[in-house]
Amino acid sequence: MHPDREPAWTPPPDAGQDRPRQVRRILRLFRPYRGRLAVVGLLVGASSLVSVATPFLLKETLDVAIPRGRTGLLSLLALGMILSAVLTSVFGVLQTLISTTVGQRVMHDLRTAVYGRLQRMSLAFFTRTRTGEVQSRIANDIGGMQATVTSTATSLVSNLTSVVATVVAMIALDWRLTVVSLLLLPVFVWISRRVGNERKRITTQRQKQMAAMAATVTESLSVSGILLGRTMGRSGSLTRTFAEESERLVELEVRSNMAGRWRMAVITIVMAALPAVIYWTAGLALQLGWSKVSLGTIVAFVSLQQGLFRPAVSLLSTGVQIQTSLALFQRIFEYLDLPVDITERPDPVHLDHVKGEVRFENVRFAYDDTSAPVLDDIDLTVPAGGSLAIVGPTGAGKSTLGYLVPRLYDVTGGRVTLDGVDVRDLDFDTLARAVGVVSQETYLFHASVADNLRFAKPDATDEELHAAARAAQIHDHIMSLPDGYDTIVGERGHRFSGGEKQRLAIARTILRDPPVLILDEATSALDTRTEAAVQEAIDALSANRTTLTIAHRLSTVRGADQIVVLDSGRVAERGTHEELLELGGRYAALVRRDARLEPTD
Repeated sequence: MHPDREPAWTPPPDAGQDRPRQVRRILRLFRPYRGRLAVVGLLVGASSLVSVATPFLLKETLDVAIPRGRTGLLSLLALGMILSAVLTSVFGVLQTLISTTVGQRVMHDLRTAVYGRLQRMSLAFFTRTRTGEVQSRIANDIGGMQATVTSTATSLVSNLTSVVATVVAMIALDWRLTVVSLLLLPVFVWISRRVGNERKRITTQRQKQMAAMAATVTESLSVSGILLGRTMGRSGSLTRTFAEESERLVELEVRSNMAGRWRMAVITIVMAALPAVIYWTAGLALQLGWSKVSLGTIVAFVSLQQGLFRPAVSLLSTGVQIQTSLALFQRIFEYLDLPVDITERPDPVHLDHVKGEVRFENVRFAYDDTSAPVLDDIDLTVPAGGSLAIVGPTGAGKSTLGYLVPRLYDVTGGRVTLDGVDVRDLDFDTLARAVGVVSQETYLFHASVADNLRFAKPDATDEELHAAARAAQIHDHIMSLPDGYDTIVGERGHRFSGGEKQRLAIARTILRDPPVLILDEATSALDTRTEAAVQEAIDALSANRTTLTIAHRLSTVRGADQIVVLDSGRVAERGTHEELLELGGRYAALVRRDARLEPTD
């Protein structure tokens, strides 16, 4: 294939231009959680009502209880202010829990929706889109929306400045009251450090989970991963696996946000209660003649104290937050709005038994309406159990022709049929069961050998794994490894040689047992000795199956029932090996080229 011949994907020119529509779409994301949001609204309202009561209690304290010496009323008012602080803090914790959960659920919904959408895209999309760009949309953009809302770095700096200025002012007013106010500061610092350590531990777990999720994305949304998942019929399973990874991340995110929240709430309650304690103490001191602190000094000091311990507030511009969030949402919506060009018909045909006859009828294929056709006027028939070899120069359209059978691409003219049924009319499950693909680029997950084989058949028994590996001539090598079938293959199977990885891929396809087999340059990257071993495994795999072999090395296709030479997307020659040699055309020239390149001992 030649990805450079495909136009790069760009978002629609009008994407994100309708701002009100985009805002409405964002609000719709929260519609499933409107009940929880209503509870948040009630908590905010209740917290506001409770907070409003505090100034009235303060007014009554200054105007009635203290001047008139009503100690009992003073005690009741002080208790009322403490209760107001307790209720406000409890409401705040509950509000944070619910709003954080809702926010994380929305992020989870977006991640899963984008991942599921990408699983449905054709192979052409991934050949013209950088993997890093796909990862960025899922990880960085969606994560960035949360970071934009929750960022507090600027507010912390501002709060530190306010604390220093407030402490200086408090000392200037009354150093004794300042000492009393700061007595609990070491306890607060200790609690804060405990909370910080707890959040650090949870954050480490969260980052590991994010890395695991990123690995899933990298493996399954690459060109090879999509090819494997599509031909093995595992797209739905991969989406469910990703959803489970995302679900675990939701839990960790909520835990991270809630870590130490109640302990910090206790600090907030104590801090908020200190003004009531000072009012009560100062009032008694004035009545008993223990102090000459004026009422104005008390009020001013308490106001400063509240300023010292008030919660950190965000100083980020609201306008910048909105603009940043809208930009990130726009990038996510661009992916959610991608047109899915390979879809299942509303009433698809399901075949319980596939014989394997494949036909190309007047097939034409181009990547889009503006590019030249990659394939044109292709008419071929491969009977069930027969073999077709497709050869030709690089760029002739060989791989593209093979990929039309499992619908990794869709024809733009004519049709491809399987047992007389247009493949576009078949359901995806039938196609995935019927057509197996072994390509030059073997893709293995960072998992055990057994897990890699079971990707083709999740419920396969150990005996079935061993039988498939024996047929692929890789069983003995697997058993010689220290962990046998439990051996971790490493990233992209780096623990195995090219020939060993290829035989693992063949074993995986044998386990799936498809009646139609596409061999796309399955041995072209191997040396001749390794190729011979792999070819034996391929011969075992091809037995009694309809086989389409795409190859550069003609030694692997000489026994095919029919050989087709493609040139610039058209059938230039067709026939058996002997017929084409006798013809003395392009195929004969390719045979002579191979003879010159054949290594000599």
